[in-house]
Amino acid sequence: MYHQEIKQKAINLRKNGYSYNYIGKHIPLAKSTLSDWLHDVPFIPNEYTLKTIGNARVASGKYKHQTKVDSLKKARLQAKKDIAILSDRDVMMLGLGIYIGEGSKTFNITRVVNSDPKIIKFSLKWFKISFGIGIKNVGIRLHLYPDNNVKESIKYWSKITGIPEKDFGKSSIDLRTNKKNRNHGKLPHGTAHITVNGLGDKELGVYLHRRIMAWINRVLC
Repeated sequence: MYHQEIKQKAINLRKNGYSYNYIGKHIPLAKSTLSDWLHDVPFIPNEYTLKTIGNARVASGKYKHQTKVDSLKKARLQAKKDIAILSDRDVMMLGLGIYIGEGSKTFNITRVVNSDPKIIKFSLKWFKISFGIGIKNVGIRLHLYPDNNVKESIKYWSKITGIPEKDFGKSSIDLRTNKKNRNHGKLPHGTAHITVNGLGDKELGVYLHRRIMAWINRVLC
């Protein structure tokens, strides 16, 4: 897939000893994205990198990189201790928190919008565990950009959500000309909009949205 090809190219360059600056010039992505993708990739500078940024800066960079790797490993181990298996109530409250930030609050529509596949997957888990809502009651459409491949994006989100490609709504393409070039490539598969469809079930229609809004008012009172 498009996204995976870009990520693998970045990983290969890093493994071959190139700096973030070099990789960023050849793959137009934010440095924060590269850092997220490559923080666990072993880094041994090649001759080009040594010549370009010097031994002292390389040594400093390697030290900072290893410090970050060690810190992330420690944090992951601590997280396992801090957070055990999530209970159904844990899922309910975390899902509600996501909805407060990313969910629709108007028009009595129960919808979550996000570009992060983990957020979308957890929202589907929340629908299932907290409300008994299965995939058949969830519609999806994508908001894409000119640099996105529509077919690949639908294939990607279908794999993430388990929703068949044939059931996707028509994708919208953002064609605004005032968008900054620095955003190019930051959302390789656009943004997913998942919406609960009641399909005649009153509990999953307007009432569901009112129920969620009541929860929000309850916790934010």
